[in-house]
Amino acid sequence: MHESRLFKILYYLLDQGQATAPELAEKFEVSVRTIYRDLDALSGAGIPIYAETGRNGGIHLMDGFVLDKAVLSGEEKQEILTALQSINTIQNMSSSQTLQKLSSIFHLNSENWLEVDFSRWGNDGGDNEKFELLKSAVIQRKNVKICYAGSCGAVKERTVQPFKLVYKAKAWYLKAFCTERQDWRIFKLNRILDLEILNEGFLHRSAPQTADEDEGVYNQIVLRFPQEMAYRVYDEFDKAQIQQQADGAFIVSAKMPEDAWLTGFLLSFGTQVDILSPVYLKEVIAEQAKRIYEKNKP
Repeated sequence: MHESRLFKILYYLLDQGQATAPELAEKFEVSVRTIYRDLDALSGAGIPIYAETGRNGGIHLMDGFVLDKAVLSGEEKQEILTALQSINTIQNMSSSQTLQKLSSIFHLNSENWLEVDFSRWGNDGGDNEKFELLKSAVIQRKNVKICYAGSCGAVKERTVQPFKLVYKAKAWYLKAFCTERQDWRIFKLNRILDLEILNEGFLHRSAPQTADEDEGVYNQIVLRFPQEMAYRVYDEFDKAQIQQQADGAFIVSAKMPEDAWLTGFLLSFGTQVDILSPVYLKEVIAEQAKRIYEKNKP
């Protein structure tokens, strides 16, 4: 099992001091590429593992890192178990041999406290499969052909170079370089209707920062909700954006893009939202609601 191999690599490096990727690949009977994926997983879990090039280079752990109860505090040992538990959960592994071994060494219980399910309610597992395929493409640096439903309603095929999977605002996104637009794009996973990992790979390129640089063009929207909408208010907005009034109502002030998404978002609250600012947005919502009524009236 992959998780067991992670532990064995860690133990081998502790015992030997350092090793080369081909040496580890031969010892554990996997490819060199697989070894580098394992090293990335260990590094991502907080294990201080390094690779140095050159004649005397190799893979090693940071000096002073040992799995010894005299060096690691109880909190630190629990953090290591938690990190490996995270790897185990995200990679959908059924075995927990590594956790059991480390739990025995540390004399700590490894509670299975975390469960990650990437699928939407009622989904038959396709979302999980999509996530796993994209994760594989990111790690292996393989081009991916996707069928994507854009915000304007058009469904197009694109070839992208996947960089990373991002979880933000209760949704998963793929940050990738679009070969058609020759620029970086962010694709919402739910809108990727189909995908195929291609044989051709790509060279690593530096991605731009993912800071909210676009937020500067968003306008400040001020909304009022009655007290009974508390569950939706706290679902959709950050606590810092919410002020509760003396009568129990909520005033929400947030920067949001004025586009079709915002119109649909506000309409989803029905009559339970008052638009305080900007005033012209009230007319936009009223006109859209009127069109909906005219289209669906009996």
